[in-house]
Amino acid sequence: MKAFASPVTLTGTRVRLEPLRAEHHAALAQAVRDGELWQLWYTAIPSPEGMAAEIERRLDLQAKGSMCPFAVIELATGQAVGMTTYMNIDAGNRRVEIGSTWYRQSVQRTPLNTEAKRLLLAHAFDQLNCIAVEFRTHFFNHQSRRAIERLGAKLDGILRSHQINPHPLGAGALRDTCVYSIIANEWPNVRAHLDFQLNRARPEEPRSC
Repeated sequence: MKAFASPVTLTGTRVRLEPLRAEHHAALAQAVRDGELWQLWYTAIPSPEGMAAEIERRLDLQAKGSMCPFAVIELATGQAVGMTTYMNIDAGNRRVEIGSTWYRQSVQRTPLNTEAKRLLLAHAFDQLNCIAVEFRTHFFNHQSRRAIERLGAKLDGILRSHQINPHPLGAGALRDTCVYSIIANEWPNVRAHLDFQLNRARPEEPRSC
């Protein structure tokens, strides 16, 4: 039986999302060093040494049908600059979460993320016929929360004491998780909003964190 969210390549003008493979390891291990992203205590980003295990974990979840992982490829350089996924896939209710996303610091706050989300949302609503797409993030991950809100997602609520933080800097602390979503009847307006942002973005916009 074909999986609800099968591996697929999604291509825009700035970014390509391609099915994650073990061959992406070297480029992703290099990308995560830009900003030492694994040091952020409020999110779970693999270290260079842990990248192979993280790729294997995501591919195992894909085999079980609960995740569809992507490598994020910057078209200008042809290099992998991060990872993203459809996760917590609920085929029966036609829902997915877009998450487990990270980008190297030099491409953060550029149109690359907006276009990547535009591609994922379009595939979810237009091809998978999803009734809702969800986003989740740590209460203290303010950069992620702002980025999700800029997409047009709405806050459904906050799951308090939702998880135990495994990061050494936050060991034992309880994570409050902010849950956002975009529902199907909101997609046309969200699509127009994202297209406006992307059309307005200048190609020469500098990279900044």
